[in-house]
Formats: sequence, structure tokens, C-alpha cells
Amino acid sequence: MADNKGVMILGEVIEGNLSSISTELLGCGRKLADELGQGLSALLIGSAVSGWAREAITYGADKVYVVEDPLLGDYQADSYVLASEKAAKEVNPSILLMGQTEVGSDIAARLAFRLETAAVLDCVALEIDPDSKRLLQTKPVYGGNAQAIYVTDTDPQIATVRAKSMTPLAKDDSRQGEVINIDAGLDASAIRTRILDKVKEEVEGVKLEDATVIITGGRGIGGEEGFKQLEELARLMKGAVGASRPACDNGWMPDKAQVGLTGKIVTPDLYIAVGVSGASQHMAGCSGSKTIVAINKDSEANIFRMAHYGVVGDWKKILPAFKEKIKELIS
Repeated sequence: MADNKGVMILGEVIEGNLSSISTELLGCGRKLADELGQGLSALLIGSAVSGWAREAITYGADKVYVVEDPLLGDYQADSYVLASEKAAKEVNPSILLMGQTEVGSDIAARLAFRLETAAVLDCVALEIDPDSKRLLQTKPVYGGNAQAIYVTDTDPQIATVRAKSMTPLAKDDSRQGEVINIDAGLDASAIRTRILDKVKEEVEGVKLEDATVIITGGRGIGGEEGFKQLEELARLMKGAVGASRPACDNGWMPDKAQVGLTGKIVTPDLYIAVGVSGASQHMAGCSGSKTIVAINKDSEANIFRMAHYGVVGDWKKILPAFKEKIKELIS
């Protein structure tokens, strides 16, 4: 594509709301677009998403492109990639951002192939190179033990962004923008799969990926009884309980609680790791946390290299005292 210009973000509407990752992308995209002296647009795809176009404008978009079609009612890779491709070719953005979500990470690589460009996934920082004006894309590597900066030579420069790594702008209801409809020209014959059924996960309390506070237990917890203590602390702090892979493999916690490369990627404000050694596979799932606190009796545990704060000692002695202090603070 020639004459690529501007920044575009792929917005997601989830359960009747413009998702938080979408507003974060708009905040980041606005900053990048301003540095380039270009415009920021949002792309909304679905069967009935035009109602959120105005919302995207209040969070920073200059233009909102809407692709609506009955075939886009549920996410399905074939239809959404075709819709994204049509919009990208019509708008010709220089930069195209998506969330590191099930939808964003699925579309990004497929779309990059179709547009003969590249996609960098799971970025935690984005900025414009002052000399080349190309996008500098920073992402964790080696299980979160290091960060690498990537530059894409082709346009559009596609990147997915980790949730909570960017800050949304304050909502401004006075902002004005333009809403443009795009006909993707979808044909049902091009869609190779269909959704047969949906099963909604039942969650008590806060969902792990949405929690601002997570208390995670590892092999050092020793068993199910230890996790009951973590759950008590999580309730006090209005948080959620996670687990390392060994803890899940031992049956102490369900697989849905696993944090790590083969589990869930979480980015809470506070991540308390209790009895977690800090293997790279686990740290890859929590390295985006704003603050990591480690409690472990092994002073040489890898977790202390990644933690912002560390306590060396037996969690069975430390946690009760910590819990009492929390009770005191919230009373």
C-alpha cells in the first residue's frame, strides 16, 4: 500500500461497552498520531457497533470507521480478518494497533500476512523514533527477563498492545469527529467455521484477568489448605487468587487460575507472589504488573530478581501478620 498515513486502532465492544483496552489504545494512538502530526482513527467491527463510534471519539479518535454486517455478530477469524483487510486498504494507516486479546492477537498475524507486512505482538511500550519516524515497539522477551525493541520496515506497522500497559485519555464529551461506514462486502461462503454454542465461565468474585490485586501461590504453598489462606487475603483486598503451573498440576487450584505462558497473562496494579520460585514461564505471565511483591523463604529464588519488593521468610508466619495489618488498615 502506498502513501500510508495516520494511526488506526482496532476497537472492541465487549458486553455492551467499549472495552478498556480500546480506550488505552486510543490514548496511546493519540500520542503517537500527535507526534507524527497525523490523524487518529478507530475501527469498529460487528453486527451492531455504530452506537460506540461517538464513545471512541470522546476518547481521542478523529475518525471512526464502522464495518457492520449480520455475519459479524460473533467473532470469527475469516469474517473479521476480511473486514479488517478491507478497512486497512481503504484507510491506509501507517500504524495499526490492536489489543493483546483473543481477538487482536488472532487478527494481527493473519492481517499482516494479507497486507505483506509484519506484526509485533504483546508490546508494553510504543514510541516514535525521532529520526526515522518509525514505530519503536518494545515487548518482553526471555520469559519477561528482558525487553527488546522492534522496528517494522513495511506499512502498516501492526502491533498488539498488552492490557494496562497504556493510559487512556480523560473522556472529553466536547470532542468532535467523523463516523464513516465501510461495506466489507462479506459473503457467507467465505466463512469456514461457525459457532455452535457459547459457555460462559462462572466466576466467584473478581475475574483473574480483571483484578487490580492478585495473590498467587506456588509450589511453596504446599497444598490446598494454603490456598484457602490466600483466598481470605484476596477477599480482604478485593482481589483474585492465581497459581503457578506446579500448583495447578498438583491439583491445588484449577487450571483457569494458572498465571504464565501456558496460563493467563495478567497486569494488576499489585501482584503478590507467595511461595513462587519465579520461573521464566511464570514471570512471562505477570511481568507487566505495576508492583510485584515476593514472599519466599529461599533468598536465591529467581522471583526476587523481578520483584519490586521482597520478603525472605516462611509465608506461614508472614502472611498472618500481613493479613492482620490489612484488616487494621481497612477497619
